[in-house]
Amino acid sequence: MSGHSHDHTHSHGSSCCGGGGAKSDAGAPAAESAGTVIDPVCGMTVTLGKGKPNLTYKGKDYHFCNPKCHDKFDADPWFYLSGNNKKKPKKAAANALFTCPMDPEIVQEGPGTCPICGMALEPMSGSSDEPNHELIDFTRRLWVSAGAAIPLLLLTMGPMIGLPFRSMLGETLSVYLEFLLATPVVLWAAKPFFERGWMSLKTRNFNMWTLIMLGVGAGYLYSTVAAFLPGLFPAALQHEGGHVPVYFEAAVVIVALVFVGQVLELKAREKTGDAIRALMKLAPKTARRITPEGDEYDAPLENILAGDTLRVRPGESVPVDGAVLEGRSSVDESLITGEPVPVEKTAGDKLTGGTLNKNGSLVMEAQKVGDDTVLSQIVAMVSSAQRSKAPIQGLADRVAAYFVPAVVVAALAAFAIWWLVGPEPAFVHAVVAAVSVLVIACPCALGLATPMSIMTATGRGAQAGVLVKDAGALERMSRVDTLVVDKTGTLTEGKPVLSDVIPADGMSETGLLELAASLESGSEHPLAEAILAGASERGVKAAKVEDFEAVSGKGVTGSLNGSSVALGNAALMQDIGVDLSKVQAEAERLSGDGKTVMFLASNGKLAGYVAVSDRIKANAAETIKALHGEGLKIIMATGDNKRTAEAVAKALGIDEVRAGVLPEGKQALIRELQAKGSKVAMAGDGVNDAPALAASDVGIAMGTGADVAVESAGITLLKGDLAGILRARRLAKATLGNIRQNLFFAFIYNTAGVPVAAGILYPVFGLLLSPMLAAAAMSLSSVSVIANALRLRAIKL
Repeated sequence: MSGHSHDHTHSHGSSCCGGGGAKSDAGAPAAESAGTVIDPVCGMTVTLGKGKPNLTYKGKDYHFCNPKCHDKFDADPWFYLSGNNKKKPKKAAANALFTCPMDPEIVQEGPGTCPICGMALEPMSGSSDEPNHELIDFTRRLWVSAGAAIPLLLLTMGPMIGLPFRSMLGETLSVYLEFLLATPVVLWAAKPFFERGWMSLKTRNFNMWTLIMLGVGAGYLYSTVAAFLPGLFPAALQHEGGHVPVYFEAAVVIVALVFVGQVLELKAREKTGDAIRALMKLAPKTARRITPEGDEYDAPLENILAGDTLRVRPGESVPVDGAVLEGRSSVDESLITGEPVPVEKTAGDKLTGGTLNKNGSLVMEAQKVGDDTVLSQIVAMVSSAQRSKAPIQGLADRVAAYFVPAVVVAALAAFAIWWLVGPEPAFVHAVVAAVSVLVIACPCALGLATPMSIMTATGRGAQAGVLVKDAGALERMSRVDTLVVDKTGTLTEGKPVLSDVIPADGMSETGLLELAASLESGSEHPLAEAILAGASERGVKAAKVEDFEAVSGKGVTGSLNGSSVALGNAALMQDIGVDLSKVQAEAERLSGDGKTVMFLASNGKLAGYVAVSDRIKANAAETIKALHGEGLKIIMATGDNKRTAEAVAKALGIDEVRAGVLPEGKQALIRELQAKGSKVAMAGDGVNDAPALAASDVGIAMGTGADVAVESAGITLLKGDLAGILRARRLAKATLGNIRQNLFFAFIYNTAGVPVAAGILYPVFGLLLSPMLAAAAMSLSSVSVIANALRLRAIKL
C-alpha cells in the first residue's frame, strides 16, 4: 500500500513509533529494507521492505503489521501517538449469556433450549445483531411441513368433497404415497419437537412438547405399521382389500400447525431487542476531538477517554457525559427529563450523552464514557427489565404439566384393560385404543389457543389505534390496578404555546406582542419559539432590535425604535428597576396554573406580560374519569416542577403526584408500587420513560413519542391518544376471556374424547373410536378455537 498524506494536521513527538529512516514511498528503499520499526497501534515489530501497509502523517512515515492496524491509526492518529491507547481500560471478553424469557432463572453461556419449558433461550444483552437462527430454521421446517400437509389432505379428505385423486391412484398406492410424504416431516422437520419432548421426559418438566412428541410419534408409528403390516389388525378395522385406516395426515398437520404458532411467536419475541437498538443509535459513532495542539477531527467514539476535549456542533448529538468548557447553546434533554423545552447550557453545565445540541457550538470535557454514561445505564436498565417478563403461554404449559401425565396414564390404562379383558385380537385392540387416546389428546388446539386470540386481538387493536407488542402485555393489562402517567406528551400536548398576552395600561395587545416577538427573534431561548409562533398566528410582525443581549438565566434586552426594551423573568425586572407589585398576584395565579410568565419593560416601565403553557389534551379529563370507573388508581410522575405538575393534576382529578422525578426515580416508583402488591401500568412518551415502561407490569407508549419508548412498551397508542389506554384495557380483558374460552374448548374435546377413545362405550354400544375419528375430534377442537378467536374481530372498544 502506498503511503499517503493525511488530512489531520498537528505536530507531535515520534516517541512511540520508530518510523525512522528515509521517506518511504510505494516501495521502501533498499537501504531501509533490512531495518525494523514498531507498529504504533499494536506495538509489534514490522520488518521494512516486506510490502506491509504504511502511511505518511505530517511528513513522517508509519508502518503497520496489517491493514487493520493501518485503518485504526488512519481513523485516529493522535490517540496512538499520544499514548492514550495504553490508558484505555481493557474489557474482559465475556461469553454471551442466554436466558429463558419464561423461566428467567435459567442462564447459560451460548444459545440452547430451556430445560423447563423447552423454548429457545434468548441473549441476555437483548440486542444481538445476529440473525435469529431458530426463526430461520423453523421457517424452513414450516414450509416443508406445509408442503407435505396440502397433498396429504387432498389425498385423504379429497373423497369427502368429490376430488377423485384417491380412486385414480388406488388405495395401496395412496397409502404408500402418504407414508413417503409424512416421513420427512416426522423424521426431519419435527426433530426439534422430539428433542424438546425427550428433554421434558428426562427432566420431568412435562409440557406441550411432551404431548406433541407422543401424539405425533404414536400416530406415525401406528400408521406405518398399518400401512405395511395391515394383517396384524382385527378384521373389524380392515376395509375392502384388507387395508387398515392410516393417519399420516394427522401427524403432519399437527407438526405444520405447531410450526405456524412457533414462527409467529419467534417473530414477536425478536422485536424485544429493538428497544435497545433504538437507544444505542442515540449515541453518535464518532466524536469531534480537539487535541492539545488545537487540531480537530472526528475520532471513533470507543477511543474517547475521560478528560478528552470534544466539540459538539449545532444539530449533533452529545457523544458522552461531561461538562461544557466553552460556548453557549440550548440542548434538547427530553431523553433524560422528557420535557419538550430545551435547556440553556453555558460553561460549567453538565451534558448527557445522546442528548441533542440545538443551535450553538459547545466545547466539552468528556467525564463518563463507555458503560458509565447515563445512556448506557438506561440501556442496561431496559435490558434487565425486559428479561424479567413471562409470556402468557406459561398458562397452557402449566395445564399441560398435569394434563400430560394424566393422558399418558389414560393411554396405558386403556392398553392394559384391552389387552387383559378385551376381545380377540386383544393386543391389536389395545394398541388402537392407546393410539386413539394419545391422538385425541394431542394438544394441537392447546398450541393454537393463545396465538389465535392474540393474532385476532392485535389486529382488532390496530384498527382502534392500540398496538400490542406481545401476548404477555395483554394478559398483564387485564389485571392492572394502578396507572402511572407521565405529564408531558401524555396528559399534555408536549409543545409549549403562547397562552396569555396581558398589556399594561396604555399599551395594546398587538404592540406588546410586537415588542416580545422582536426581542425573541434574536434569541436562542427555547420559549422564544412559542412566542414567535403565537405572534405569527395573530399576524404580528417582528421588528429589528439593536444592541441585542441575552442575560443568562433571566431574559433578553435590546433597543427598539430608540426605546430600551427588556423581556424576561421577575429577576431581570428587578435588575432594571421595574415595579411588578400591581401584577404580582395575577402572575402568580398564572404560574399556579402551570404556565411560564415573562414580563416586558420599555424604558424602565412595565409594558405588560405574556405566558407560555403546555396545553392539557382535549380528552384527558374525560378519559381519566372513565379509567377511575374501571377501578384504576392514577399517579402522575413527571420531571417537571411541582407547581406545574400539581396544577395539571388538579385540573384532571389525578389521585397522586410525583414531581421532579428522573428516569431512575420513575423506575423506582414502579418498583415501590409493585412491592406493595399493585399491578402497575406505566404510560409515557419519552426515551427517559423507557426504563420505567420496561419495569412496569405493562408499559404503554404514546406513539407520538420517541421510538425507544414505543419499543420498550408492551402496548403503543398511535397518535398518543390517552383514550387509547381505556381501549387497551377493554381489549385486554376481552382477549384474556377469549383465551380462557379457547383453552376450555381445547380441553373439553380431549377430556370428553379420552374416555371414548379408550373404549368406554364399547361394552354398552360396541363402539370403538378409531384413531381417524380421534384425529377428526382433535381437528374439531382446533376449528372451535380458531372460530372463537375470530369473534374478537367484532368486539366494541
